[in-house]
Amino acid sequence: MINYIWFILLVFGILVGIFTGNGEAISKAIIDSTSSTTNLILGLMGIMCFWCGTMKVAEKSGLTSKLAKVLTPILKLLFRDASKSEKAMGAIVMNLTANMLGLSNAATPFGIKAMEELDKLNPQKGRASNDMALFLVMNAACIQILPSTIISIRAAEGSNNPGIIIIPAMIATATAATVGILCSKILQRYF
Repeated sequence: MINYIWFILLVFGILVGIFTGNGEAISKAIIDSTSSTTNLILGLMGIMCFWCGTMKVAEKSGLTSKLAKVLTPILKLLFRDASKSEKAMGAIVMNLTANMLGLSNAATPFGIKAMEELDKLNPQKGRASNDMALFLVMNAACIQILPSTIISIRAAEGSNNPGIIIIPAMIATATAATVGILCSKILQRYF
C-alpha cells in the first residue's frame, strides 16, 4: 500500500512541476539527489565495514556472551512464558545483545528465531502473546550501547565528532525501552 502512496505522490509532484513550467528544476533535482545519494552510500560503505568488523571482533572475543549473561536474569523476570523455554530466551538474549552492540544484521535472524520460539509457546495461535508484544517493544526501542550505524552515517556526512551521540543515544534508547516495558506490562493487565 505504501508503494502506491509513494508512487502517486511522485507522479503527482512531477506532473504539477511540468504543468507549472518547472520541468527543468525537477530534472536538476532528480540528478542532484541521485548524485548525493551515491556519494553517501560510497562514503558509508567503508565506515560500515569498519564497524561491522569491530563488532565481529567483539562477538568473537566473547563480549556479546558476557553481555548476554548479564541480561539473562533480568529478561527472565520480564518474560514469564518465555523464561520456561531455553531456546526462546537464548534467541531473545542474543537479539537484544546484538542490537545493543550495533550488530543489527546479526540481530535479525535472532529476532526471527525468538518470535518463532515465542509462537510455539503461544496458546492462542494467530494472536500475539504478551511476551511477543513485549519482545517487539524491546527490540524496537533497544538500548544502544554503541550506535554504530548512526556514527557511520555522521562520519560519512563529514561530522567533526560523529561519536558525540553515544551518550544521548544511550539515554534516549534506555528511556524508550523503560517506557515501552512499563506500558507493555501495564497494558498486559487489560488486554
